[in-house]
Amino acid sequence: MRTQLLQRTQTIVRYQQRNGKIYYGIVEDDEILQLTSSFSEVINNELNFDGVRFGYNDVKILEPVKPSKVINFGWTYAGHAKETGGKADLKEPFLFLKPGTALIPDKGEIILPSSKLTNQVEMEGEVALVIGKRGKNIKEEDAMDYVYGCTIFNDVTARDLTKKDPQFTRGKGFDTFGPLGPCIVRGIDPNNLRIVTTLNGKVVQDGNTNQMSLSIPFLISWVSQIMTLEPGDVLATGSPAGSCPMKSGDVVTVEVEKIGKLCNYVR
Repeated sequence: MRTQLLQRTQTIVRYQQRNGKIYYGIVEDDEILQLTSSFSEVINNELNFDGVRFGYNDVKILEPVKPSKVINFGWTYAGHAKETGGKADLKEPFLFLKPGTALIPDKGEIILPSSKLTNQVEMEGEVALVIGKRGKNIKEEDAMDYVYGCTIFNDVTARDLTKKDPQFTRGKGFDTFGPLGPCIVRGIDPNNLRIVTTLNGKVVQDGNTNQMSLSIPFLISWVSQIMTLEPGDVLATGSPAGSCPMKSGDVVTVEVEKIGKLCNYVR
């Protein structure tokens, strides 16, 4: 049956039942209202609730989308630019992409590459946007109309490689270097969200998207001049200062107000 589930805010998850079947659902308190809607229906707010409910902890939460591309904006926070050798007064963002094979869900494992490849893997907690409709050459004043909702991203980075490579593909693109999730939250303003990253319970990053040197509408408009944005694409908006190395056995959690927590284990 079709229901009007869209409220002022709405939390969407993608999950796997114990029988292996994958669904989208709406989170209400500690329950998930299962949808029979496909991704394209969900993104167009065609939400078909089949009457089945699950406890949130009774299913496996997956990455909320399988995007055609993960677009990353670097050095959008002055503090992070300074600590990683970037420029704090950029007029345009530093742009790079991550492959889909980098994505892992909440509670997934970040697998450290061999020490022959890198010895300095760091976390970068970020707010990410999920695109809701196809867009090209988007005007800045229309940019937020293309955002379906917000989620959390951890831009895991081999810092020693990005410091010596002319571009960031190798240092950013290892498998599992893109934790994403656990949900998409609709109806919130991404321009004023606190981001707190903890490593083994200790706060290492504490920032807010209102500290960005380049605005989110500008970023959306700017990148749409380069590439067409497709529904489900993920735009990671950059990291505040405080990125630091991780080692095997660590637990890293990125918490964004109004969205939730993205927790991953380092192996």
